Amino acid sequence: MSDSARFALHRPEFLEALVRGEEKIVALMSGTAKSLRAGHRLIEAETDHPFVYRLVEGWASRTRTLADGRNQFILVFLPGDLFAVKSMFMTRHTDAVIANSAIVAERIDYRALHDAYVRDGDVATRCMWQVLEEERRLHSWVTGLGQGSAEERLALLILDFRGRLILSGSIAAGALEYKIPLTQGELADHLGITAVHVNRVLRGFRESGIVRIRNGWVSVTDLSRLTACASALLDAHEKSTPAYSEAQPQAEAISDRQRDRRAPSGKGEGALP
Repeated sequence: MSDSARFALHRPEFLEALVRGEEKIVALMSGTAKSLRAGHRLIEAETDHPFVYRLVEGWASRTRTLADGRNQFILVFLPGDLFAVKSMFMTRHTDAVIANSAIVAERIDYRALHDAYVRDGDVATRCMWQVLEEERRLHSWVTGLGQGSAEERLALLILDFRGRLILSGSIAAGALEYKIPLTQGELADHLGITAVHVNRVLRGFRESGIVRIRNGWVSVTDLSRLTACASALLDAHEKSTPAYSEAQPQAEAISDRQRDRRAPSGKGEGALP
């Protein structure tokens, strides 16, 4: 299993080192796989944590909960992802990491990984790339939160999950369906809107024949129009990688750009329709 982005935008001369580094980290974590239930907290916020993880199966998320209960999903990890690399360098994780579904995860003590990091340039290159990949995703998502409509953000998220699941080998190339273990409230926490607004956008996508989410499954019914909706927010990697999108000459105007993108809090926790 590859990581869920296939080393996006890597310099070609470093590909062999990245692949070797991946293989060496997998070997270092061999025999540590553990099954965990949905809702399990792998990392508690505001704590020192000694492990770095690799997700083998399932979905997990980095989240931050505010004092008044508001929550933000910051990153979603998919099979193949290496995460919590910061355990090697920082004494405190500012955010929690939770399992969104039943997962299988491998882990390594940060001291063992740091020792390999210091001794082996391949391991160091792979770890550094992971930090840069998370930065790429965060930059894209911050842009979406700041400038994208709710329709554009949701379209981007659906394409991002689909593309990464294809690239990691979790679903077949060209697949238009995948299981999504996120509730409507959790999607709202990631998108920065209310659960009511999520439901409204999903209904619009369904009625337009673009996407249907039902019983925990995403079904993309018109990939071209979904890509057109997200096109303004797709980054260079996503635009050039077929697993994510279909190229469109012009974005289709299905979103109401005058709609308030900062809907008030009050996200529901119900299951997706």
